Amino acid sequence: MMIPTATYRIQFRNGMTFDRAAGLVPYLKRLGISHLYASPIFTATSGSTHGYDVTDANEIEPSIGGRAGFDRMVKALKDAGLGLILDIVPNHMAASLENAWWRDVIENGENSRYARYFDINWSRRLTLPFLGDTFEAVLENGEITVKPDPKTGKPAFAYYESFYPLTPASWQGREHEILHLTDKHEIAQLHERQPWRLMSWRDARRDLSYRRFFEITGLVGVQVEDKPVFDACHRLILELVHAGAVDGLRVDHVDGLADPKAYLELLRQQAGPDCYITVEKILGEGELIPADWPISGTTGYEFIASLSDALIDGDNIAALRNAYDEIVGQPVEMDAELRAAKMLMATKNFEGEFTTLMRLAMEIAGTDNVTLDETTVQSALRELLIAFPVYRTYGTAEGLPAAGAEMLEQVVEKVTASETAPDPEALAFLRRILAGHVSSAAAEQATTFRIRFQQLTGPLMAKSVEDTLFFRQHMALALNEVGAEPLPRAFSPDRFHAEMQTRLERQPDALSGTSTHDTKRGEDARARLYTLTEAPEIWAGCVARWRQMNHSHVVVLDDGAAPEPVVEWMLFQALAGVWPATLHPQDQAGLKALKTRFLGYVEKSLREAKLRTNWGDSNGAYEKAVLDYASHLLSPIMHAFCWTFPMRCNLLSGRVWSTA
Repeated sequence: MMIPTATYRIQFRNGMTFDRAAGLVPYLKRLGISHLYASPIFTATSGSTHGYDVTDANEIEPSIGGRAGFDRMVKALKDAGLGLILDIVPNHMAASLENAWWRDVIENGENSRYARYFDINWSRRLTLPFLGDTFEAVLENGEITVKPDPKTGKPAFAYYESFYPLTPASWQGREHEILHLTDKHEIAQLHERQPWRLMSWRDARRDLSYRRFFEITGLVGVQVEDKPVFDACHRLILELVHAGAVDGLRVDHVDGLADPKAYLELLRQQAGPDCYITVEKILGEGELIPADWPISGTTGYEFIASLSDALIDGDNIAALRNAYDEIVGQPVEMDAELRAAKMLMATKNFEGEFTTLMRLAMEIAGTDNVTLDETTVQSALRELLIAFPVYRTYGTAEGLPAAGAEMLEQVVEKVTASETAPDPEALAFLRRILAGHVSSAAAEQATTFRIRFQQLTGPLMAKSVEDTLFFRQHMALALNEVGAEPLPRAFSPDRFHAEMQTRLERQPDALSGTSTHDTKRGEDARARLYTLTEAPEIWAGCVARWRQMNHSHVVVLDDGAAPEPVVEWMLFQALAGVWPATLHPQDQAGLKALKTRFLGYVEKSLREAKLRTNWGDSNGAYEKAVLDYASHLLSPIMHAFCWTFPMRCNLLSGRVWSTA
C-alpha cells in the first residue's frame, strides 16, 4: 500500500476537467504532492457543481473528459510518480429522472429490478416531493398534463421540464386515450393508479417514503449493504482500482450506511490489501475510530479541530466570550442553545424520520405486549436523540458492540438525570430495543429500529451543530468548523500535542487535512480569525466603533432590529476573515467582487440560523434589511469604513497594511 505523504484535492466540474488537472501535474510534483485527491468523477445530474449527486456510478462524467480524459490524466500522474485517491459515494444517489435506476423504479414501482437498490418503504406509494405545491393545487392550475416523454415517446406526467413516466399497466392499450386526457378528474384518477405520487417539496420532511441524505430530498439512500447492490454500484470503481489507475478510495459519509463495518470489510476484500482507504467520519470529543475497521483512518475533520488548540490564545478567549456576551445582552448558555437546535431538528426538520422510529417502537411494544402511552414514548425517543453526543453507534442484527453499549448506557444515565427526564418505563423500553433485549418475535423490528435510529443521530447532530448552531453563535467564527465541538472548553498547545500523540497511535496513516469541501472557511480565513483571541479587547472596541459608524443603516422591523447586534458582530468578523490582503479601498472592481461573495454568505448564514428566516419560509423584509446593511459596508461611498476596517483587521492579524 502506498501511503500518501501529501494530497492535493481537486474539485472537478465548474470548468475543471481531467485535461486541466493533467496540466497541473508538474506543479503538483514540484510542490511535493504524492497523491491527487479527486472529488467524485462519476456521472451526476446535469450541471452538478460537486458530483455527489451521482446518476451513474459506472460511467465517468462526460463533461469533464469521460473515460478517455480520465485515462490521460492517470497517465500524466503515473509518469510523474504520483498516485490518485478517488472520492466515492456509496450512501446515496440522485433521486433524479436522469438516474436510469431511479427512473425505472418510478416507472415500474416495486416490480422494478432496482426497487431494492434504494432504501424505500414499499408499504405505501413512492413519494416524489418535487412539486411547488400539492398535486391537487398544481393540477387545478394546469401545471400538470399528460404528454409523451420527449426521450421515450411513452405517456408521462409533464410538470414543467420534468416528465414522470407512467407505469405501463396504467396506459398500455389506451395510449391514444391517455395522451389526450384533459379532464382534471380523470388525470387525478390516473395519478392514483401510479406506484408513486407527486407531492409538494414542503411535505418531504414529514411524509417521505424513502431515506434521504440529511435533508436533501434530491438524494436517495442506497442499500449498498446488499451484495448485488454493492456489486452494481462498485463495478467501475473496483475496475479502476484493480487496473492500477486508482491507488486509494475516500468513502463519503460512511455513517449513513446501515452497517459501516460490514461495508468496509467487503470493500477491503474486493479492493485488495494495497488499496489505501479512508472514510469521511466526524468524531466527537474523545471518540476514536473503531479499531476493527479495515481502513487507514478518517479524512481529518478532527485534525482541523485540533489545530485550534495550537492557534487559539487560551488565556484570552474568555475575554472574547465576555465581549460577545455583552453584545448578546446576557451570557450564552451553549448547552441550552445546543439542546434547542437539536430539538428543532428532531421535531421539525426530521419529523418524518422521527415518525418512522415511533411507528417501529409502537409496533415492537405491541409485539412484546408492552403497554405504554405513545406520548411518553415520543418524549423518551426525543430525549435520547437529543442527548447523543456522537454521530452514531454501530449496532447490527446482533445488537450493540461493547463501545456502543457503553455509549447507550451513558446517554440513558444522562437523560435520566436531566431536568427534562422522560417517563422511566418508556426510556427503559427504548433502551431494550437499541440493546437488542426484545423477544425473538420482535427481533427483526428491533434491528430495523436500531439501524434507523443510528442513521438519524448523525444527520441530526450535523444539522443541529454545523448547519444551525454554528450560524447562531458567532463568538469566534473560526471555531465554527465541521468536526469541532460547540461547547466551551480550554485551549492549549499541550492539548494539541496530546491529540497528535493519539493520532499517531490510532490512525498514523489517516489524512490530516486543513480544509475539505465541507469546511465553512478556508485555512487563511481561519488563521486570521484565530488571531482575534490574542486581542479581544481591541476587537470589541473595533466592533463598537463600526456599529456606531453604520448605525443609521440598521432597520427597525416589527420583529426587531435588522441586523441585530449579534449579526453585526458576525458580519464584521466574517468580513475580517475574507478581506483580501491586497484589496485597496479605492478598488471598486475588487470591492464589487468581494461584495458578491459576501452577500451570498450572509444570505446563507441568516437562513441556516433558522431564527428570523429560513430556507423553506424566508422572511423577505428581514433578509433585505441585513443584505442592504452588508452591501452598504462595501459601498464605494463608505470611505471611512472601507479605510479603517482593513487597517484595523490587518493590525490585529499581525500584518502591515499599506495605502501605497
